[in-house]
Amino acid sequence: MEYKSVHDSMGEIDIPVDALYGAQTARAIKNFPVSGQTLPRNFIRALLLAKLAAAEANTELKLLDRSTYLAIAEAVQTLLADPHLMRHFPVDIFQTGSGTSTNMNANEVLATLVSQKLSKEISPNDVINMGQSSNDIIPSCVHISALLALEHTLQPSLKLLIDTISNKAEELDADIKTGRTHLMDAMPVRFSQVLEGWASQLVQCQQLITAIRPALSALAQGGTAVGTGVNTHADFSRVFCEKLSLLTRMQFHPADNLFSRIASHDTAVALSGQLKTTAVAIMKISNDLRWMNSGPLAGLGEIELQALQPGSSIMPGKVNPVIPEAACMVAAQVMGNDTAITVGGQSGNFELNVMQPLIAANLLQSIEILANVSRLLANKAIANFSVNRQQIAATLSRNPILVTALTPKVGYETAAKIVKQAYQQHRPIIDVAAELTELSQQELTELLNPERLTHGGF
Repeated sequence: MEYKSVHDSMGEIDIPVDALYGAQTARAIKNFPVSGQTLPRNFIRALLLAKLAAAEANTELKLLDRSTYLAIAEAVQTLLADPHLMRHFPVDIFQTGSGTSTNMNANEVLATLVSQKLSKEISPNDVINMGQSSNDIIPSCVHISALLALEHTLQPSLKLLIDTISNKAEELDADIKTGRTHLMDAMPVRFSQVLEGWASQLVQCQQLITAIRPALSALAQGGTAVGTGVNTHADFSRVFCEKLSLLTRMQFHPADNLFSRIASHDTAVALSGQLKTTAVAIMKISNDLRWMNSGPLAGLGEIELQALQPGSSIMPGKVNPVIPEAACMVAAQVMGNDTAITVGGQSGNFELNVMQPLIAANLLQSIEILANVSRLLANKAIANFSVNRQQIAATLSRNPILVTALTPKVGYETAAKIVKQAYQQHRPIIDVAAELTELSQQELTELLNPERLTHGGF
């Protein structure tokens, strides 16, 4: 590889000849060989959009000439249009806690492209970073990237999952199965009731996520180094948010207090909590699918998930519930991410939070993997599972817990005797009840009808 020498305030350093970044990025590459993981592309996209909004705001405030602004706009569009150019953003997630290395990475890449366009040297600090600090643009981009990811990926995916579950519930409304509490047989339920319960869980998750969006739209931009707004125009924060809103087609506004948004990431912590709640719901649904699919002979065998791949390298014919298993692993990862984000949120020391790259990376990963696995659950697990009607009918007819419906007529103690005898003699509950009570066969048939029991009441 060929190298060229570049310099910054600390002196000269070599970088690859085709690199668009500069000296500060090169120092970060050397200083932080930690994980090999860079900040998500969605975060870099948000940062580039923020740089464009800043340039447009500075131009409107007559601090930047229009030709430079147009060159910045062209450079941003070039970077956004070509995923391969993301290789010029190589800084590790585990870097300086303010995200300064990533901010300067973006400044340097844009400065290189703009310098090439204008045939003159453009300063990454004085021009591209004009009116900004890493301390306000990085927390702003945490909010920007998260809000865009929610809007464009997670919320549509959750809607697809909810709609798919609701459609399946309508399809299976006539199918009745044994309900279970403590993993033990309980009163009958309709499949539609089970699935509507899942959908309701996810609707609540969706509502909780939606409720936090207004807080995400409040940005730290304009606070610069510590929240005072030093070295930036008094109107920069307002104009920046106006330009960013037009660029993203979403509404952003300056936070009421810029100090709090620079020193803390409470909104990100709260959003992560809601993502964790969503992960909990997805794990519950996935495990219900796994249990109902278990067997097919020695398990519950109530449903059959679509066969997607061989399940064993040694046992021919075995097929496993791979999509629900993947969903459970995603849920576990999101829960782990939430713990890391919580610790990161505690690291607001005086006027600056110093775990911002960690918070950004984990938050965006949680959103992305929840969105992806929600679509998989919808399309490859819930939409096309089939019900083993023979199995659920056989199990339901032998369920002694149906005697609960007789309790108002015969009392708890007599009902318990009926259950015990039915268990011991392996007989249907209706036959034992006919012997131990004075209820007629017609009355018993009506009272023990599983379909009637799914509607509740006496």
